[in-house]
Amino acid sequence: MAAIPDSTVDAASAGTAPTGIAGRLQEALARLNNQQKLLLMVSLAAIVTLLVGSVLWFKQPDYRVLFSNISERDGGAIISALEQLNVPYRFSEGGSAILIPSGRVHEIRLRLASQGLPKGGSVGFEVMENQKFGISQFAEQVNYQRALEGELARTIQSVAAVQDARVHLAIPKPSVFVREEQKPSASVLINLYPGRGLEPAQIAGIQNLVASSVPQMPVGNVTVLDQSGAMLSQLKSKLLEAGLDPTQMKYIAEIESAVIKRIDDILLPIVGPGNARIQVAADIDFSQNEQTAETYRPNTTPPDIAVRSQQTAETASATATPAIGVPGALTNQPPAPPTAPLTQPPVPGATPAAPLNLANTPGQISAAGVQAPIASIGQPVSTTKNATINYEVDRTIRHTRQAVGAIRRLSAAVVVNHRKEVGKDGKPMTKPLSEAELKQINDVVREAMGFSQDRGDTLSVANAPFTAVEEVVREVPLWKDPEVMSLSKDLIKYALIAAIIAYLLLRVVKPLVTTMVTPPPAEEPAIDTVVGGEDAEEGEGPAGPTPFEEKLNRARNFAAQDPKAVANIIRDWAGANAG
Repeated sequence: MAAIPDSTVDAASAGTAPTGIAGRLQEALARLNNQQKLLLMVSLAAIVTLLVGSVLWFKQPDYRVLFSNISERDGGAIISALEQLNVPYRFSEGGSAILIPSGRVHEIRLRLASQGLPKGGSVGFEVMENQKFGISQFAEQVNYQRALEGELARTIQSVAAVQDARVHLAIPKPSVFVREEQKPSASVLINLYPGRGLEPAQIAGIQNLVASSVPQMPVGNVTVLDQSGAMLSQLKSKLLEAGLDPTQMKYIAEIESAVIKRIDDILLPIVGPGNARIQVAADIDFSQNEQTAETYRPNTTPPDIAVRSQQTAETASATATPAIGVPGALTNQPPAPPTAPLTQPPVPGATPAAPLNLANTPGQISAAGVQAPIASIGQPVSTTKNATINYEVDRTIRHTRQAVGAIRRLSAAVVVNHRKEVGKDGKPMTKPLSEAELKQINDVVREAMGFSQDRGDTLSVANAPFTAVEEVVREVPLWKDPEVMSLSKDLIKYALIAAIIAYLLLRVVKPLVTTMVTPPPAEEPAIDTVVGGEDAEEGEGPAGPTPFEEKLNRARNFAAQDPKAVANIIRDWAGANAG
């Protein structure tokens, strides 16, 4: 029986193989058992799920805080508004904040602000917008007081350190009796942020704010408390009690800083940077003095006498004098002319009066502009003289106003480092400054600071070696850095997803795909070897299996693996022979 060629067996087997993509896929799947098929489907589903989840995770928007620390009423109203606007939202871990996508934070805040959200847990003057008709005066007054309290609380919350505030007003009813009139008062409860506090000036500002918002309320009637119950309105700084305000303290610091800068600038080229330490204490006079003095000096020195006005009146009577005295011979005779002249001190600036001249003209008398013969008048002559002189008043008015912020005293201390030199061995060393150099530095610093001996300024210059201080930089460990921790968490998530996908691909999917794609060993159906067995036996040698034996083994293996295909081949042969 002649042997049939191998090509005939291969063609027969190829004719029974499925064709097309679906056929190839079916053939590849047929090479896997049921357990391998289930494992392949689960692996592919897990890989697709991880990839889709990663893509959605990467595309997920970043959520940021919209509002935090809001009341429950405001939170419910905000959530309702977000649902109406179709805005996705989340809550923080503690539920104290509402989160929305970061790209819409500002837009949503503006939209909610147009709706009056959040209200802050307190009502303002918007409560007066919906007044009912026929409301009583008492209810209207209560609503007004509630609105005023809410508005004051909102204003106080705008202070940086204040987290929340509540205001209670006690406004008494007006009375027609002055003795029974009471002043309004207020209580303010402040909730501060953790680690924050209020300065005395800020507390005073809150008190003045509330007192100025209520008519006839004194500042002392406003009580301010914090969340721990401490009364902040009684906290007063020692400097404020001494009469100094923060502005004055700032002015003192500016004066000291200016003097330190001048000294440092002039010492920098002499000793080098970092080799001088300077401290200055300034005593500033903030007292305000105004003085008005009016001085009157004596006006008695003749050269300095100033005459304002002068009036002189002089009269002389030249008429006969009636006879008086005891009648007799002696009394009938006229008295003899006086021999002693009448004198008086001269008046400065005044024209001296002409004295009675009885000897210029014989038998004549001249007095007060009247000249007459002695024989025609009686004896004695009567004269009258009045002089009125007004002097200027020597007065000095001096108005003195002392400048505020004058420097009363300056105290400066300067420490200079030793000079750095290189020793003979090449190592750095320090050497103190000489007396001449210290004197030079002392003189230079005196001029730079504006030293005044009359003012009582003091200056101390010392030369000492500086101790090198090693700066210890305390860096936050990487595992405690919040940014690094957040980045590490994201990287771990991404790495875990990548590791799972790689494991499924390399350890599960790849071997299964390899099994599906790799065809089984080519088994040549050597049926012809069965027919031509005699010829094959003739060629068998002792060296090893003959080609007949190899073909026979392959035919057996092929028949054991796929008996159906062998049966089809035999059926085809039988049909061909029958034809």
